[in-house]
Amino acid sequence: MVCIAAFIVLALIGLFVAVISIFKPKVGKAYWKMFKKAWGCLWKKVRLQKCETGFKEDVKNTLLSRVIIKHPKWVKPLSVIIEILSVIIVIVTVWALLTAIKSLLALWALGSCNVTKPSACSLGAEVCSIDENEPTNVFEATGRWFTEWGEIFEAIPDKFRSYKAEDYNFNYITVEGAGENKPIAVDIFDPGCSVCMMSYRNQKSSGFFDEYDVRLVPFAIQDADDSYKFKNSEIIVRYMFAAEQVRSGLALQLLDHIFTEKNEDGISYQNLFNEDYSREEAIEQLENWIKADDIDKDEVLEIRQILEYPEITDKTSENRNIIENELRVKGIPTMIYDGEKHAGLWKAE
Repeated sequence: MVCIAAFIVLALIGLFVAVISIFKPKVGKAYWKMFKKAWGCLWKKVRLQKCETGFKEDVKNTLLSRVIIKHPKWVKPLSVIIEILSVIIVIVTVWALLTAIKSLLALWALGSCNVTKPSACSLGAEVCSIDENEPTNVFEATGRWFTEWGEIFEAIPDKFRSYKAEDYNFNYITVEGAGENKPIAVDIFDPGCSVCMMSYRNQKSSGFFDEYDVRLVPFAIQDADDSYKFKNSEIIVRYMFAAEQVRSGLALQLLDHIFTEKNEDGISYQNLFNEDYSREEAIEQLENWIKADDIDKDEVLEIRQILEYPEITDKTSENRNIIENELRVKGIPTMIYDGEKHAGLWKAE
């Protein structure tokens, strides 16, 4: 282990020594001689051969040369410490390399370098992430580490497949002009997600809804503790499904209010639903919008009844299963169109 640890350490300091050796060639030659010995030892280890004993002793003697003269009794315990540190250096280096490889593979396959908590990865797409439970002890962390590898390898084939929006049996709301022999697009969003709001605005302004038969899939992101990431998203999703069932286009009008409008104080309604409104206040605001759209009292009562139907819960559960298990989505908005799955902010061209 000493020779492997020496190679790792020498490789790390090699860059600095290379600069120093420009001014002090003797230092560079000494370093290069030691590096070649370490490389030769490492190569033998890879081929399951024994390293030269002389190199191991060279490293130890170099580190202990001053101690031998002043404190000869310290040599043996320090030699053991060097062996232990060598093992630690090798283990940490191997772990770091594997973690780096896992992060890169996760970023490529899943769109985030952190599988458990995508929001912690600044390299991923701009999304509202779907996070999982963080491990609470060493055993859970170890198990989760291996589970993440499994998720990554399962997701890799998805990078080489094509996606058809019509292949997924989502419960959705329609956009005006749907079904006019246009290509189908699926748009998964959370009413409380600011990235979803920006994507929606970009799609409207760019004519995306005119070009595609868009199926909007409302989805309330749940955190690891089963609470909702945005506190009123769940009731908004239920109202959207109930309103769509009573009158086509009504759910889209609710979404327009939330994503594109502000109150009299200039505050976005999305922010009000996320930060200020209680559940009761959120329901009151949604029903005020519904009543303002020429809906009679009977239709409002019908929407309230449908809200409590188990079918609404079934719809949200079915969507969740497709999103999290079939599509393995780690963050939304996520869209499917033109044979591909697109995650993150949709930018107008």
